[in-house]
Amino acid sequence: MAIEPVVRIQAEDFDLTGEVSRLTNGRNDIGAVVTFTGLCRDEGGSLSALELEHYPGMAEAEIMRIARMAAERWPLTGLATIHRYGKIAPGGNIVLVVAASSHRQAAFEAASFLMDFLKTRAPFWKKEHLTDGTQGKWVDAREVDDKAAERWK
Repeated sequence: MAIEPVVRIQAEDFDLTGEVSRLTNGRNDIGAVVTFTGLCRDEGGSLSALELEHYPGMAEAEIMRIARMAAERWPLTGLATIHRYGKIAPGGNIVLVVAASSHRQAAFEAASFLMDFLKTRAPFWKKEHLTDGTQGKWVDAREVDDKAAERWK
């Protein structure tokens, strides 16, 4: 039986250590925990913030759908995904994926799968805020992300 993933979308920052502890607390069957934390880049010093918007309800449902696919595909003992929204300054946390399994390969692959599909299917929109005080462009989807997700089909 596959585990039930944890999915949260929130404005508040997250704590990597706390999230790993929540997923592994009291478990003796976990041999590997893989984490991925996506951070806001400063784009060569031109970006003052990245503003992330989402469609409430739809975003959670889509991320849960993707996370359940990962939980069915790999023998995981835990899986958590946290995605932030709102204005995030360079260096700030945007997304966290924590995958736990008895063996490392399943945890690595599940985390990678989840991130590839978050980049291509999760309904988030990103707008740049520039250091000169102007608003930049809406960030377009990237072909490289679509190609990365293709490998899981």
